[in-house]
Amino acid sequence: MMILEARDLASGYGELQILWDVSLNLQQGRLTTVVGSNGAGKTTLLRTLMGLLKPWKGTISFDGRDVTRLSPHEKAELGMILIPEGRQLFTDMTVLENLEMGATPKRARPKMEENLEKVFELFPRLKERMHQKAGTLSGGEQQMLAIGRGIMGDPLLLMLDEPSLGLAPLLVIELFDIIRKLKEAGLTMLLVEQNVHLALAVSDYAYVLSQGRIEIEGEAAVVRQMDEVREAYLGL
Repeated sequence: MMILEARDLASGYGELQILWDVSLNLQQGRLTTVVGSNGAGKTTLLRTLMGLLKPWKGTISFDGRDVTRLSPHEKAELGMILIPEGRQLFTDMTVLENLEMGATPKRARPKMEENLEKVFELFPRLKERMHQKAGTLSGGEQQMLAIGRGIMGDPLLLMLDEPSLGLAPLLVIELFDIIRKLKEAGLTMLLVEQNVHLALAVSDYAYVLSQGRIEIEGEAAVVRQMDEVREAYLGL
């Protein structure tokens, strides 16, 4: 079953068009990745899907309903959760308070305790630091908290924008291990990531975005072996 379908999306900023007729399908229970170089339009795509940018044209359907014109708040209530680039935590609030803020959608509130247990099971360090201010955490711990806050929203679809950005190599490996565990637990995810090698290794399906257009799509294992992908993004 397709949880999200986008058709012929165009969007941008002011008069600057960034996306050109982008279409993608996200299958329930699978991890889909969008890879591409800096400036390819990856973050713009996520912002458009989430409603932070209004599409100039095209349609977005989620869980069987048209959500093209819905606000980010309305989409979050339906189960679309975006973990933005740069984490955007409440740095003066504690870890626990940040996690509780993630459970603001009405659909998430009844499951707050259950989802909090899930987060602490995935990220034991967050449990150890639950009363610590988010701004005092390391970069890796802050990224864990951002993902944990997303899980607190009880997502049907979790979208992650460049989660490995700025992390040390060992933390990147740890992060992708967490993403793999979430996938194995059946969570549907859309991952935007510059670390093409790891993104393709952990994903089920992949789209390659170039200059605002989908250039390649297919099963991630197949895309990973394509000569043009290996040369352009994997340095092989």
